[in-house]
This record gives sequence, C-alpha cells and structure tokens, in this order.
Amino acid sequence: MTKTSKIRLGQTKRKGRGVFATKKIKKGEVIECAPVLVIPEAEWKLIKKTILYHYVFTWSDEPEDIALALGFGSFYNHSYTPNANFDTKVEEDVIEFVAARDIAPDEEITINYNGAGDNSPLWFEVKS
Repeated sequence: MTKTSKIRLGQTKRKGRGVFATKKIKKGEVIECAPVLVIPEAEWKLIKKTILYHYVFTWSDEPEDIALALGFGSFYNHSYTPNANFDTKVEEDVIEFVAARDIAPDEEITINYNGAGDNSPLWFEVKS
C-alpha cells in the first residue's frame, strides 16, 4: 500500500484501484498537488493504443493536449457526485485536488472527470 499523510492507494470493490483518505480531510483542503507529464499531440496518437489512455487528463484548451498526473493524480476514480474537485494549473504543470466536502478516514476520494457539475456521458460505463 502506497500512502502519504493524507491519502493512500487502495482497492475498490467495483472500480479497481482508487485513492482513499487516511485521516479526515476538511472541505476546501488541498488533498494533493500532482505534477504532470505533458504528452505532445504527436505522441498522444501512440498513447491512445495503450493502457495509459485511461489515466490522462485533458490539458489546456486544445483537445489533443493531454497530461499524465504523477503521484496519486491518475488514480482518482470518477463520480457524478464527487467529494473532491480538480484544477488543472497549466502554467505550473500540476493538477490540484481539493476536497469539495469533508471526507472521512478510509473514504474513497472521487472526482468528476468532466469537471464540476458536468454530468455528460463518459467514454466508459460509470459504476457507482
């Protein structure tokens, strides 16, 4: 099990690996500031054919700009009712994950892959 003082990587029953709180995290608290590897458009065509396709974030306003979040960043699972939000900080090459509400110890931390409040369908079947 990999962990920091606030979070750990663990197994979920339905979604595979996920990120869990190791202690109470208060609403508005920064959970993690994950550095990213920005993947150039030319390499994205290759990444689409690998497992990494499922672990990247859209980066900037260009649809083909993507980034792989390091740390726990690419392991947060999706929820349409997430307990955390994320903010891509393009100039800093980081993604900041922030608690949207109080999160209890051992609770899975989830984000909305579409962004806060966007319930558009995703490219996979959403498991609750």
